[in-house]
Amino acid sequence: MRTDARRNYERILRTAVEHFAAYGVDTSLEDIARGAGVGPGTLYRHFPTREDLLAAALQDRQTQLLARKNELEEGVDPADALREWLRELRHHLRTFKGLADPMLGAVKGKAAPLTLTCQSMESITGDFLRRAQAADRARTDVSARDLFLSALALAWIEDCAEDGAASIGSLEDVIAFGYRVPA
Repeated sequence: MRTDARRNYERILRTAVEHFAAYGVDTSLEDIARGAGVGPGTLYRHFPTREDLLAAALQDRQTQLLARKNELEEGVDPADALREWLRELRHHLRTFKGLADPMLGAVKGKAAPLTLTCQSMESITGDFLRRAQAADRARTDVSARDLFLSALALAWIEDCAEDGAASIGSLEDVIAFGYRVPA
C-alpha cells in the first residue's frame, strides 16, 4: 500500500473507532470520512461496506479478547473458565453500541466480514465448553452455538435496557444453571 493510502486507511480506521464508540455502529459513514479528512470514495475504496469497517475497527479489541482467552485456559476450573469466557465474550460484543445486531446477522450469514469473527468466537466457546463437559461441569446437550448466542443475547439486552446492567448478573446465572452440571 502506498504511504498516502496507508495513512488514509489508518485515519479512517482511527476515526471509525472513535465514532463507533461515541455513536454506535449505525453512525454515519460520511461523518467518519469527513472526520478522517477523506472523501466517501476513499473510505469505500478501503472499506467497501460498513461491516468491513466494523470488522477492522474490532481488531484491537479482538486481540485483547484472545489474550484473555489464553489466560483463562491456564489452571482455572473448567466451569469457571467457561463462565468467565462468556462474560468476556459478552463485553466484547458490547465494544460498540448496537454491535449485537450486525453480529447476529453475521451468525446467519456465510461470507460477511464479521462471519469469520463469529465463527472464531463460537469455536473458542466450544473449546471452553468441551473442557467443562469433560470435567462433568457442563451438560453434554449444550452446544457452543447455544452459548455464543446466549452471550450475544445478553449483550443485546445490556445494550437496549436502560437498567439492564443491574440484572445481567442474574441473567448470566440463569444461563449458567441451564448449562452447568451441579458441583
